[in-house]
Amino acid sequence: MPLTRAQVQHIAELAKLKLTEDEINRMTEQLSAILDYAARLQELDTDAIPPTASVVPLQNMMRDDAVLPSLPREDVLANAPDRNEEGEFFRVRAILEGDG
Repeated sequence: MPLTRAQVQHIAELAKLKLTEDEINRMTEQLSAILDYAARLQELDTDAIPPTASVVPLQNMMRDDAVLPSLPREDVLANAPDRNEEGEFFRVRAILEGDG
């Protein structure tokens, strides 16, 4: 399905693209080729092919939850740019402003 230059210019306008004359010529050719390919795909008989949500079988990889020791608080906070006086938690500046 060949596109006209006017159609390509209209598509470019809708997409808010400014194309040069070379780009219009190239896009006319390339978009026409894409539409031709899509038309060829429409001709395929897919009646015997069941619809699929995925082409590869999916399987959840689950593992048992295991309680493990966490990092010591001192190690976690060692590179904190700001922490409270007792060194127990990160301190961040407020990002929300309120009226009251």
